[in-house]
Amino acid sequence: MDDRTKRRPYGDPAPPGPDPEGLPPSARLYGTPAPPSGVRVPRRTKRALVVFAAFAVVAVLLTALVSSVVSRVTAPDTTPRTVEDGLAGVRYPLPPGWHRGTVAPVTGFSSVASFGTAAVVMTRPGDSVAVSGPKAATRELADLYSRLLLHGDTIDVLDDRAITVGRYAGHTRAVRARYSDVVNQPAYLRVALLTSGDASVVVVGHAQPDDPLRRADIDAVVNGLR
Repeated sequence: MDDRTKRRPYGDPAPPGPDPEGLPPSARLYGTPAPPSGVRVPRRTKRALVVFAAFAVVAVLLTALVSSVVSRVTAPDTTPRTVEDGLAGVRYPLPPGWHRGTVAPVTGFSSVASFGTAAVVMTRPGDSVAVSGPKAATRELADLYSRLLLHGDTIDVLDDRAITVGRYAGHTRAVRARYSDVVNQPAYLRVALLTSGDASVVVVGHAQPDDPLRRADIDAVVNGLR
């Protein structure tokens, strides 16, 4: 008996050999592996997912819009903070909270800046003061604008002095008006007449009610004239 006809002992496993079907041994026991079937999502769940995605898109758009608006609001103010008066040949700073106006409330003035309705500063070209001098001319102007703007029952002089502002030299006068009625609050008026060579400029500042902050703003405009 040759080796090919020898019987194998009981229980001796058959020697491994090539599988005729090209399948792994486990396939003979469990069958050929099948691809996983697709997961079915309930229709109600699909609708919920679509709604959720739509809300997410809207939320992103709203967030972007709010961020854009906030950035614009909180962005620094880049508008010019000076007023250019071409006719008078001057420029002056705008204090915080002040804005340039278009038409002065008094005829003849060529530029105006205001703080709401509480205070205003106006400038215009001045007349020659070669004869009377800036001091006398300033007092005349202060009396004129006191009658036009204040109409006070009592007028008190607060300041009357010579000033030098940039390339200008001149005079300024400030007064305070009081009223006997209980409706009108005290008002403040400053007038400055400044000259440089043959040119001159008139500056009038008015505030009602009289307030230290508005006084300081008007003084800042006069002192910042260039």
